[in-house]
Amino acid sequence: MSAKRRVTIALIAEEAGVSIPTVSKVINGRPEVAPATRHRVERLLQEHGYQRRISQDDTPSGLVDLVFAEIESPWAMEIVRGAEGAAHEAGASVVISVLHTHAGPGRDWLERLAARRTDGVVIVASHLSTGIQAQLSARSLPFAVVDPEGEPAPGVISVGATNWNGGLSATRHLLELGHQRIGMISGPTDMLCSQARVDGYRAALETAGAPIVPELIRRGTFLVESGHDEGHALLSLDEPPTAIFAASDLMAFGVFEAARQRGLRVPEDLSVVGFDDLPLSKSAWPPLTTVRQPLQEMAALATRTVLAMGRGEVPDTKRVELATELIVRDSTARHA
Repeated sequence: MSAKRRVTIALIAEEAGVSIPTVSKVINGRPEVAPATRHRVERLLQEHGYQRRISQDDTPSGLVDLVFAEIESPWAMEIVRGAEGAAHEAGASVVISVLHTHAGPGRDWLERLAARRTDGVVIVASHLSTGIQAQLSARSLPFAVVDPEGEPAPGVISVGATNWNGGLSATRHLLELGHQRIGMISGPTDMLCSQARVDGYRAALETAGAPIVPELIRRGTFLVESGHDEGHALLSLDEPPTAIFAASDLMAFGVFEAARQRGLRVPEDLSVVGFDDLPLSKSAWPPLTTVRQPLQEMAALATRTVLAMGRGEVPDTKRVELATELIVRDSTARHA
């Protein structure tokens, strides 16, 4: 029985029926390769488990790519702070990419990535297609997902928070204050973290024997405007809620404004709980009761993980969920 052949660029080129320079171009993300040829080479690289050789001329450059769908929020800034802090400790730098879509990275981004000679990738709140996963793996680029949009594929490193527990503790806090009619403004329904927060809300009501009223559950976008609009929708009901759990601090701030416009006081007339514990939450008026999501810690862990993977280390676990914590401030009060 012959010995197993060592996986080399020459072997991949032979099986793909292309030249060695063509395989090299695919590995390094060069654009001048026909799509069908690129796909054939990438498939063979993945099937053979090809590992790019690190030489003295190909040493890690100390770069981590931090990839966002959108970045126009204080939430994203907390992620950036966490990633930059962890990278700085490791003597690395962070490059930020904004996709302006939740569909995930595309081929153009991948080619720019290869040109930068990035050492690892942290993808935030975006979809990660199997095609991009395969291409990152083919280039031996370690990657991790923070707050994944959907259920991560097997083998994908992901870092999130205990969103279900957060939704449970927020709702339970309001129930303990005597509220029975509790509104809920979720984030997008196709995001895993959003659905988990709603499930925690439902579990708290069921456990307490309180009714789950469909008209009290509204869908938002995590942004201020949707908190304002859905807050108005809840407060205009014939029997409005006495408390609202918003699945992000930004939406909670929108609820504050909707309540003010309707002549309601927080917390005297309406209790409000948010989610995230952004720095703005402490200085809001009134200071916001919220569920702390350790955003900086999540980003830092993902960054340290991809850098460690680049050094050849294997993560202990694929999926990490950091603990959330209810932070009680002045936006909630006992229901009379």
